[in-house]
Formats: sequence, C-alpha cells, structure tokens
Amino acid sequence: MKDTRQIIVKRAVKEIQDGMNVNLGIGIPTLIANEIPSDYNVLLQSENGLLGIGPYPIAGDEDPDLINAGKETVTAVPSASYFDSAESFAMIRGGHIDLAILGGMEVSESGDLANWMIPGKMVKGMGGAMDLVNGAKRVVVIMEHVNKHGESKVKKACTLPLTGKAVVHRLITDLAVFDFTPEGMLLVETQPGVTVEEVIENTEASFKVAVSS
Repeated sequence: MKDTRQIIVKRAVKEIQDGMNVNLGIGIPTLIANEIPSDYNVLLQSENGLLGIGPYPIAGDEDPDLINAGKETVTAVPSASYFDSAESFAMIRGGHIDLAILGGMEVSESGDLANWMIPGKMVKGMGGAMDLVNGAKRVVVIMEHVNKHGESKVKKACTLPLTGKAVVHRLITDLAVFDFTPEGMLLVETQPGVTVEEVIENTEASFKVAVSS
C-alpha cells in the first residue's frame, strides 16, 4: 500500500467494534479486511451475496468464484453465508448493517457524499453505495484528502454526482478525521505529524476545530 493508504486504513480499522456486521466498499476499504483483530467476532458483508468475508487469499489459493463487490478474490470465514442480491440488499435496507466504510471521491461540509461516478467515464453500475449510505446504521468514508492535481476532495459542495445527501457520519483522510454534527463539520483528530494548519490549508470546506494544534 502507499503510505497514505496505510495511514487511512490503520485509523479506519479502529471504527470497527467486536460483534459488528460491517460492509466494506470498493477500493481502499477492502484493505481493512486484513487488519481486523483476529480475536474480533466481525462479519463482513458484501452486497453481491456473501456474509463472512475473510482476508485476501494467499497467492495460488484464489477461488475465482469467491469474490467481493469489487470483483476481487476473497476468502470466507467458517460459517459464512451465501445468498442472492435480493437477500443481501434486504439486509442493508432493513438496517442490519452496523457500519459501512466506503471510499469517496468528494465529501462536502454538510456530509454529502459523491463516490459512484465521474461524468464522461464508463461506469459499470452504481453498486450498493446508495443503499448503504441510507441503510447502514453508521457511515464512515475514507479517502485521500487531495486529488492527484493537489485539489481538496473535502468540498464546500460536491461537484460530482451525489451518492447521498447528509449521509456521512465520519470522514477519515490521510490528514485528518472529521465528524458531521447538527452544528456543522468538526475536525476531531489530525493524523500523526499533521498540524491543524496543514488541514486548513488543504481543505476547501469550512469546519470547526475540536482538536488542539
């Protein structure tokens, strides 16, 4: 993993508590599966029909029929369950997913999320993100703070098509951790070695600070 991804994943895994049912989105979130403490009883759910995802398989042991929603080969833990998409989305829409950790392209200061498409680029499908941001009990978005052009992905308002409005509870980037409250966007942590001033400099959104410099 790139250093920025390691920082994000290391912090994001702390959001998972023993006993949770968790959905990990496509991209950086899938890397969290390998970092969950071995003594935790956590069930990872994939919207393509698997409850009980394990770590990535060892090279040579891949099962091409056993994949996550990102079409990556995975393993299954003992007692894992397989089901059709209708059952999978019933779990999500019925509020049975405790935590969804999703990737993001943009997040706004009001907690809006854009993560399913970039206009002009081919999209295979919107996946389950729109259902997850409305059905999961808690939504955590993880992403790099700026894009490859150095522009902030933490926006006043999203410029890309929305996945959901005011749906993000917590945002974790390689620079900081933000919460979204009735009083607005709140900076609650900075990543190790990062100052509040650096976060302000790289963030387009307006936010309040609840962490010392």
